Amino acid sequence: MLSPGDYPWALPVEPTPGVPLRVAAYSRVSAAIRDGRLAPGALLPTESELGGLLNVSRTVVREALMLLEEDGLVRARRGVGRFVSPSLPRIGIERIRPYESVFAVDGQAVEIVSQTVTRQPASDFVAARIGVAHGDECLMWESVLARAGEPVAHLQEHIPVAVAEGPDAIVPADAADDGSSSLLARIIGALGPGFGRGECQISPAPAGASRAEPLALAPEDPVLVLTQTVARSGAAFYLSKCVVPGRAGHLALQQV
Repeated sequence: MLSPGDYPWALPVEPTPGVPLRVAAYSRVSAAIRDGRLAPGALLPTESELGGLLNVSRTVVREALMLLEEDGLVRARRGVGRFVSPSLPRIGIERIRPYESVFAVDGQAVEIVSQTVTRQPASDFVAARIGVAHGDECLMWESVLARAGEPVAHLQEHIPVAVAEGPDAIVPADAADDGSSSLLARIIGALGPGFGRGECQISPAPAGASRAEPLALAPEDPVLVLTQTVARSGAAFYLSKCVVPGRAGHLALQQV
């Protein structure tokens, strides 16, 4: 028979308006996994035991465990039980991480192999996503990211001119001169990782002529297009389009 002392992280879940119990139970277990209180490979309590510890029904526990399995935090072994995954999924784009971190896998670093900054009028699409009027001047940072010398992403980042110029500039426009990092990495460096909220849309498409060349692809080759917007204090100010070929490998995404 388990006691609360056996699993000090497994405190009773309190009902919270707007938060389903299965989500609250999921959060309680995932937090213990993320902060190391549940070690990789550790055997979880049974559904009945976990329900008793969290003071929720077995149905709620089963749904929470299903979510944990879907997110790669827990693995089930038929006839044995559920275990903490030996390695945790990486936090991905929705956490507003620099693309250099998103594409770095197996200890292989990502580098910027080319980068330019240009001024241009904002299109309808860009203007609505960086908080300026159509036709207003904005800055576009264009970069090619490579891993082990092979291109893995073509990145276009858009910001209002005010973000890079003037007394309240976050990232000076001439910061691209050293070409060492993406614009988003510089923004995070200036404001900290928790400065705002991001949203990423993913869609398949052909590379197209202009995007194919820097990625060493044919125009008809399939790619994924990651379109990310970032808001600060509730106002949009950053947009990026990242074109990803198949050689980039798996991307781990986690929404917040």
